[in-house]
Amino acid sequence: MDLQICTELDDPQQMLPPPPGTFVDRDELIQHVGDFAVSQGYVVTIKQSKRDRVVILGCDRGGVYRNRQKHMDESSSEHSRRKKTGSRLTNCPFEAVGKKDDGLWVLTIKNGTHNHEPLKDISEHPSARRFSEREVLLIKEMTESGLKPRQILKRLRQSNPDLLSTPKHVYNVKAKLRQGNVAVRNFKSLSTQKSFVRNNYSAVTEPSWRQCNPQRVPNLIGGRFVDSQSFTSIDVLNPATQQVVSQVPLTTNEEFKAAVFSAKRAFPLWRNTPITTRQRIMFKFQELIRRDIDKLAMCITSEHGKALKDAYSDVLRGLEVVEHACGLATLQMGEFVSNVTNGVDSFSIREPLGVCAGICPFDFPAMIPLWMFPIAVTCGNTFILKPSEKDPGASVMLAELATEAGLPNGVLNIVHGTDDILNAISDDDDIKAISFVGPNAAGAYIYSRALGTGKRIQSNVGAKNHAVVLPDASMDATLNALGAAGFGAAGQKCMALSTVVFVGGISLWGC
Repeated sequence: MDLQICTELDDPQQMLPPPPGTFVDRDELIQHVGDFAVSQGYVVTIKQSKRDRVVILGCDRGGVYRNRQKHMDESSSEHSRRKKTGSRLTNCPFEAVGKKDDGLWVLTIKNGTHNHEPLKDISEHPSARRFSEREVLLIKEMTESGLKPRQILKRLRQSNPDLLSTPKHVYNVKAKLRQGNVAVRNFKSLSTQKSFVRNNYSAVTEPSWRQCNPQRVPNLIGGRFVDSQSFTSIDVLNPATQQVVSQVPLTTNEEFKAAVFSAKRAFPLWRNTPITTRQRIMFKFQELIRRDIDKLAMCITSEHGKALKDAYSDVLRGLEVVEHACGLATLQMGEFVSNVTNGVDSFSIREPLGVCAGICPFDFPAMIPLWMFPIAVTCGNTFILKPSEKDPGASVMLAELATEAGLPNGVLNIVHGTDDILNAISDDDDIKAISFVGPNAAGAYIYSRALGTGKRIQSNVGAKNHAVVLPDASMDATLNALGAAGFGAAGQKCMALSTVVFVGGISLWGC
């Protein structure tokens, strides 16, 4: 019996294949397979790729070729065939295939077995010794400055102490640079260190959509800010200067489906996340909003045109809702009544609905998005936000802060557009609830259209304030309040004061 146990313990560890699934894009699929492979002790490489259709991933054993010596009785044609099939870098039978189907990438495992033992240390794999693209450019610059390979390596390790490369690898890079091959690094092998270097590099550089002039406002799909493939866009103008602040591409139908799919896929894990964990993310979120309130206010002023003081108030009113979301745990408690009748207990529980959507107007670019998604996601839902196409910048900034606070990929998504997106949100069967703020006609249209698909609808329309002035009111304070309420933000807000009721008549004021 003891011998049997020892034998079982000596068996090589089984390396599991990544679970099949559906992904928003090719990069997400590759990252999923690569991260899972590293956790199992092997490294994957791209064996074949047709970027817009299919990608085939294999196991990279680090360039160990299978021994294929020619036998004496083997014909030359058979030897050529064997040599051709054995000339690939990968000689492990593992193979995963990703194919694009109806706008999404589907992962299937063609062969999940391996013919080798797992790596005890991923850093031993040759891929861990490759330089990042940024490091290759630094090597090029330092070579031109006259530094030697050991000096170059010493400086690279100052910024990346985990670098495993040797002076020999620097010599190889320099040789390829002399041949005019700047893109030295091979991105085919995926390992933990590479993912870290890539993410660390992207953290200190501006995203591509911010580098455009004017900026192109991105979609947020599956936790990634992606530029839309749409050729149609709307200019966002600064009302004070009439200059183009940014351009809003109209989200395509394929991108909208990808956003809904990301939210739907993220929902099961997110709903099972403890509410205390969700609250902690909201605590961090409100802290980050306070940190960047100046940037948010400037963004609102440049896109919407309201005074900077009003823009600060816009953010602060929304921040109050985020603070409220930080204490939702007690509000999520259900009810229980024992023995309401003989042998019958009554109880109720509160559960998240699933994928929810929010459609925002232009008058409060920060406050109204913050009315919607913080409460929804803290309750365990996932969310599709459609900001106004006239001032979407604040919503994108808030989404960046929510991601920084720790909101998981796919929990919050952002799409842009006009009538087509509104119809898509109303008609999609995977969206369970809609919150809308806007004019009467649009609200009535969305309400009736979404009701046909069984959605829960919150339609906030026709907001108009009335002021009631009592006989003992202070004239100066009243006039200041009426002026701000009626003409703040040039009256371009749904809660602009439209009616004043004087109790007892205005003659009491001596008018």
